This record gives sequence, C-alpha cells and structure tokens, in this order.
Amino acid sequence: MATIPDQLYPLLTVPFTADTDFTVLADHCEHFAEALIESDDPALRLAMCGRLNACLMLLQPTLNEVIPPHLVAALTVDTPPAEPPRFEPESDLLCEYCLTLTRVLNSQSLPPDMEKTLTGLLCELVWYFTDIMKAPRWVRTQAGMQELEA
Repeated sequence: MATIPDQLYPLLTVPFTADTDFTVLADHCEHFAEALIESDDPALRLAMCGRLNACLMLLQPTLNEVIPPHLVAALTVDTPPAEPPRFEPESDLLCEYCLTLTRVLNSQSLPPDMEKTLTGLLCELVWYFTDIMKAPRWVRTQAGMQELEA
C-alpha cells in the first residue's frame, strides 16, 4: 500500500465550507490540482480529486454573486496587470468543465494515458479558473477607483 507524503496531509484535512471566501476556495483548488498532477499515488490522486471536486462544488453556485465588501481591497490594485489571464469560456462553463473532468477522473475507468491527459487538462483549467477568481477587479486612479475592463 502506498503512503502519502507528510507534507500533503494538511491538504487532506484543510477545512472549507460554503462560507469560505471564494478567493480562499480558489487557493485550495490550486493546491489540490498541484498535488493531483504531481502525485503518482492512486490513493492520493483520488483524495485530491475528491477535495478539488468539493471545492469546485462550493464555488460553482457563487460565481455570479456580488463580491463581498471585505474582499474589494484585496482585489484592487494601483496598476493593472500587464497580462490578465486569457481564455474565453464564461466562469460557469469553465467550472462545469472542471467538475466534469473531476467526475471522469474519479470514475477510475480510463486507460492510464487518457487519465494522464485529462489530469493535465483539469489542472490547466483549474489554474486558469483560480487565476480568474483571484484577478484584480478595480484599479485606483486619481479620479478614484475604476473597474478594470475585461
């Protein structure tokens, strides 16, 4: 039986709920995806895929909600990013892609080469999704705070 490296145990027990800020959930998604793509241990991969799926399920219903006032400062910058993340699907569709891929990978019914390819795709999508979730939305200007253009 394979053993799970000690540094990954916190990822298996990191707490999160529907009340967790979306930026924190996005960070968790990023970490679960990193552990998923870096592990060769089937048990750990299954655990990380399950944790990733749970975070995505909590994020999905909140994607079109207004950003809570306590997060506005953290998502505001003085200078817009030089290159914002780019990919064209709407966030609800992107989240659905990630959820579908986690379900397929959790089914454990794929040949190893397909599982590896889909894991890579899932991780790339999750990293992009988390970049979008954590991207600045406003910029401070002399005229006051301005919404960044999409």
